[in-house]
Amino acid sequence: MFDTMTMTKVMGGACGALLVFLLGGWASETIYHGGAGGHGDEVQGYKIEVAEAVDDAAEPEEEIDFALVLASASAADGEGLWKSCRSCHKLEAGTNGVGPSLYGVVNRTVGTEAGFGYSGALKAVADVWTPENLQAFLENPKGYAPGTKMGYNGMRKVEDRANLIAYLDSLDD
Repeated sequence: MFDTMTMTKVMGGACGALLVFLLGGWASETIYHGGAGGHGDEVQGYKIEVAEAVDDAAEPEEEIDFALVLASASAADGEGLWKSCRSCHKLEAGTNGVGPSLYGVVNRTVGTEAGFGYSGALKAVADVWTPENLQAFLENPKGYAPGTKMGYNGMRKVEDRANLIAYLDSLDD
C-alpha cells in the first residue's frame, strides 16, 4: 500500500509545511520587530512634553465638620440609603440578621445587642456608637475596625453617611 512514491509525497508535504511555518515566522518577526536589530534600536517617532506633575497628596484635604453635616442631614433621604443595609441588618428591636439589629444603635454601647456575637475588632475601636464613630465606621468599616466581620465597602459621601445616621437616630425616639 505504501510504495516509494507515496512516501515521497508525504515527506514532501511535511517539508513544505515546515518551510511555510519557518517563512511565516521570519516574515512576522521582520514586520513586528523590525528585522534583526532587536528591541530598543528604534528612535521614538515623537515625544510628548509633560509639565511637572502636581503632587495631589501634598495638598491637605479639606476637613469637613461632621457635626455641621449631621445638623443638616435628612432622615427621609437616609431611609432611601437604608436599602443597602437591610440585607444584613434589621430595624426591629432584638431582631438580628447577619448583622446586629440597628434599632437604637446611635449612642448605644458597642457590642451590647443581645443575641449577636460581635468580633473583638469593634469592641477595641470604640465604646459607644456616637454619630462620629458611626460615620467613621460607615466610611470604611475594614479601615476603622481592622478584623471586623462586616463585608461592606463603605459609603463614600459624608452627606449620605449623615443622612443614614439621622434616619437610624429617628427610629428610637
